[in-house]
Amino acid sequence: MAEVSHSVQRRAPDLVSAPEVRMLPYATRFILRGGPDTVAAASIAWGVALPTEAGGSAQRGDGPKRRAALWLGPDEWLLLAPEAEFASCSASLAAALGGVPHSLVDVSHRQIALEVSGKQASQMLSSGCPLDLDLAAFPVGRCARTVFAKAEIILWRRAPDGFQLEVWRSFSEYVTGLLQRVGCEAVPGA
Repeated sequence: MAEVSHSVQRRAPDLVSAPEVRMLPYATRFILRGGPDTVAAASIAWGVALPTEAGGSAQRGDGPKRRAALWLGPDEWLLLAPEAEFASCSASLAAALGGVPHSLVDVSHRQIALEVSGKQASQMLSSGCPLDLDLAAFPVGRCARTVFAKAEIILWRRAPDGFQLEVWRSFSEYVTGLLQRVGCEAVPGA
């Protein structure tokens, strides 16, 4: 099997600028699938207990050193870490999961992360997302695979007025363009 380098030159998408929306730094991303043995082994290797409740998330650290695990389905998680940790993350997961049935796919280049924040964040996202984003219904830490308009996203509430959207790169300009348009309508005089 040919060896593939992770350090591919990436061009940042041409995102529409809006004060409430910003692109987050590139990250290491894996989709992990497996059963209880996979959860146990991966939790130790990842350094974060993989959530087992629907819509749950868990993280260790914050900012550029944050590692996170987002529950996407009964046997599926999105694992997030800083981009610079790709090699160490790959090695530790491979060692821990070597004898355990699982699927681990690097999706680092497939998607980007956007942050939507501010007083109007929930309102902006509700314009294209069918979820109830009221803080009582979608509390801090909750995540879900959903849609924004016609684009599939993973939505993660990181703060009462802040969300992280994981969106495929090919839809990033579409999503940010819609968010900017909605933001201009939500803020009088913008």
